[in-house]
Amino acid sequence: MDDDGPEEALSELKRKRIGGWGLLQMAGGTMLTAYSVWVFLLMPGFRKVPLKLQVPYMPASAKQVTNVMKLLKGRSGKIVDLGSGDGRIVLEAAKCGFRPAIGYELNPWLVYLSNFYAWRAGYHRKVSYQRKDLWKVNLTDCGSVSIFLAPSVLSLLESKLLTELPDDARVVAGRFPLPTWKPSSIIGKGQDRVWAYDIRTIRKGSEQ
Repeated sequence: MDDDGPEEALSELKRKRIGGWGLLQMAGGTMLTAYSVWVFLLMPGFRKVPLKLQVPYMPASAKQVTNVMKLLKGRSGKIVDLGSGDGRIVLEAAKCGFRPAIGYELNPWLVYLSNFYAWRAGYHRKVSYQRKDLWKVNLTDCGSVSIFLAPSVLSLLESKLLTELPDDARVVAGRFPLPTWKPSSIIGKGQDRVWAYDIRTIRKGSEQ
């Protein structure tokens, strides 16, 4: 029996309809994939973390990263990214000359992924990704801080930032603004909008 040519095979495939069993198989495969991503990438970072402090992983877009760097232009020294995800902001900061450039992330798989990206870019010796709880990180020597976190976390984080950061520090928030602080600068539109806050200005405003 001769094999069908590609045109005949494609034609036959188009004539066939996916039955109920086929749709069920596709749905099951999709659910299995989603569950696998949750188990191996997301769930490890959520264990032992109170529900209101859990932040789902959502990578920053290229435009968001660019906007963060624009608001940090002209600055140098130490930068930290709280909840660094796959590490792309820390990596870009290192490329822009920030030293040290550190990302703090609870999810071990994202820490591994961050290190892989840094190694692939040739920056594995110029960045540091650490599996640490952001609430236990000391920020007293940080000149620049990047945060892409959920609103429920931001409302609690303001106090830590204001207590620990030096006067000349700048905080850059992506996706959501800090709830009670007045930004010094805003750049971007829609989901790419980024807000910058200068600690000295925030402290002066809180004293009035």
